[in-house]
Amino acid sequence: PEAVEVRMDSKLVVEQMSGRWQVKHPDMAALKRAADDVIRRLPRVRFTHIPRAMNSHADRLANEAMDAAARGEAWVRRTAGVDVAAATPNRLPGWSPDMGQPTTLVLLRHGETPMSIERRFSGTDDPELTPRGLAQAAAAAERIALLSATVRITAVYSSPLRRALATAEAAAGLLGLPVIVQKRLRETDFGHWDGYSLAEVRDRWPAELDAWLASSRVAPPGGESFDETLLRVRRARGEIVAAHPGAVVLVVSHVTPIKTLLRLALDGGPQMLYRLHLDLTSVSIIDWYADGPAVVRLMNDTSHLGELFGSEPTPEPVQPVSGT
Repeated sequence: PEAVEVRMDSKLVVEQMSGRWQVKHPDMAALKRAADDVIRRLPRVRFTHIPRAMNSHADRLANEAMDAAARGEAWVRRTAGVDVAAATPNRLPGWSPDMGQPTTLVLLRHGETPMSIERRFSGTDDPELTPRGLAQAAAAAERIALLSATVRITAVYSSPLRRALATAEAAAGLLGLPVIVQKRLRETDFGHWDGYSLAEVRDRWPAELDAWLASSRVAPPGGESFDETLLRVRRARGEIVAAHPGAVVLVVSHVTPIKTLLRLALDGGPQMLYRLHLDLTSVSIIDWYADGPAVVRLMNDTSHLGELFGSEPTPEPVQPVSGT
């Protein structure tokens, strides 16, 4: 092969083998030198961090092989002749099999825009991704492609807004899938507040802002309430799940719709919207069961971003659910 990719669920080892972090323990340093000797005989080697939650199948295979070696036996793959990607997605140990196969939504927030840099309300306005945002989308696309190699993603849905579409198209290009535009996945309409910071809104519309923060039923002037957003996002989820039973689907959207889906999955009230934080191009995963509760498997994961992480300011103590 022209290149070898090593996927590991230890962030520490990935960084050490990539040469970005030092190995200080003498015993580990000796092991790294031995590994380096092997790597030098191979083509280009790339180490990729896969969070343990996303690496359960490989983890199981490694445990089987080590257990067999401890017994003095040769390991035989139990899944020989079976499409592992099709046979193993979305299995949740301890759950009754009568729950059926869930539809899994892989939720991806869009990349950076000029509005997110300055932390301004950005609802139905349509800014494009910044160069950094495009790089974030490319990194997220590689992450999604790696995930699809294990649990095959069969469809890609996106909000119609450009920042989401560009992020979705980066991933869809690697997956070889078209992007299906779902209008109900757009960001909340913040009306007259679009383009303003929270401080500017507080200065211009203090009473309206207080009312908005106090109730999910209240809409910004000329905009849409969070309760209205919930209704359309819930309908979009129902349509996607009904169209792809038992499949894995990528959904690219914005901070409020993704928080709304997490709220629905966790059966939480509207205040949950103010207690969740989602970073740019973060990945969250929800299993939606037809005959059982939804299960959140991952939330706000940004392990694919590396140095591209952290472009947004730290959230304020009371974070508005602004659609940056």
